Amino acid sequence: MKAEIPEEILRVKQRLSIIGDSPALIEAIKRAVTVAPIDLSVLVTGSSGSGKEFFPKIIHQFGARKHKKYIAVNCGAIPEGTIDSELFGHEKGSFTGAVSARKGYFEEADGGTIFLDEVAELPLTTQARLLRVLETGEFLKVGSSTVQSTDIRVVAATNVDLIKAVAEGRFREDLYYRLSTVVINVPPLHERGEDIILLARKFAADFAEKYMTRPISFSEEAKRAMMLYNWPGNVRQLKNIIDQLALFEAGSEISRRQLLEALPINRDPQSTPMIAPSDDSSELERKMIFQMLFSMRDEIENLKQRLKDSPADADRSSTVHDVRALMAPEHPAGDFTGNPLDLSERKTIEETLARHDGNKKQAAEELQISLRTLYRKMQDLGISS
Repeated sequence: MKAEIPEEILRVKQRLSIIGDSPALIEAIKRAVTVAPIDLSVLVTGSSGSGKEFFPKIIHQFGARKHKKYIAVNCGAIPEGTIDSELFGHEKGSFTGAVSARKGYFEEADGGTIFLDEVAELPLTTQARLLRVLETGEFLKVGSSTVQSTDIRVVAATNVDLIKAVAEGRFREDLYYRLSTVVINVPPLHERGEDIILLARKFAADFAEKYMTRPISFSEEAKRAMMLYNWPGNVRQLKNIIDQLALFEAGSEISRRQLLEALPINRDPQSTPMIAPSDDSSELERKMIFQMLFSMRDEIENLKQRLKDSPADADRSSTVHDVRALMAPEHPAGDFTGNPLDLSERKTIEETLARHDGNKKQAAEELQISLRTLYRKMQDLGISS
């Protein structure tokens, strides 16, 4: 049984159109509402696309500065050469192109709140300027020697592990502790349970209303697949997939197969989608096999490259030889001498071709790859026509 959500949290969700009731999301909203009236710096953490941008708005709208300016700045989108000017302003003639004086965001938002998204992307020199603002409320415009003051609340967000960035010298330790007086962690989508279905329905309804198309619905099997998928792109990725389905399958009930066909095969071993196949889902199982093969192949190639790049020249050739020896099969199939990953892929393709009496078009459809890709793989793996 779900815990009852406080009335105040429900009002916040309604005002900002936040969808979801998962405990981790509710806890994050509670922290934002609790800290909002207290003028402390806040650091919002979470993976890209998880919805971090909602939390500075909660803090601003439910705090004492709600009637003042709120400015959101994407630090990763501003070139390093102009970031200081954007944040703190500049004087006329301070650099090429500075034809007039300009106020920066910290001056514009005086009395209000500034949201620094992707704060880990700030250069170290800009980090030093930001630390001064947080500690004293003072800053210098680019090209000026006159100290100016600002009364501002800073909320920062990042998808980077800042503790690791500090250890690597990419982020100032003193700035990290200044920003992280209060930390709010936004959960990734795959940890939000049934929120995934609620969001999918909302995105589908929004698309149908905006573009005047027939709405889509979802079968129970499709819902289960959505719940099991890892969603490496989080809410942003879910919306992208639902928009595609709402466009091309308007008016349909989306099946598991239609959902899986819309999902990308991700070759990144760090974010490989994790879907648990059901007993009757052979196409899902095949898709998972290919994802695993691609990921394992990439990992082995990366390992081989690191060994080749190793400075220990004396041991390099023997080490690479040992790796290749480990990869070589004891009993290669026919004349083929590839690694175990190639053998597994070769076996899968050969068995599929056999089931379809050599019909490549039907085999490609079962494997969920294009006919051109099948021909290329057959050539690469030495599979005869």
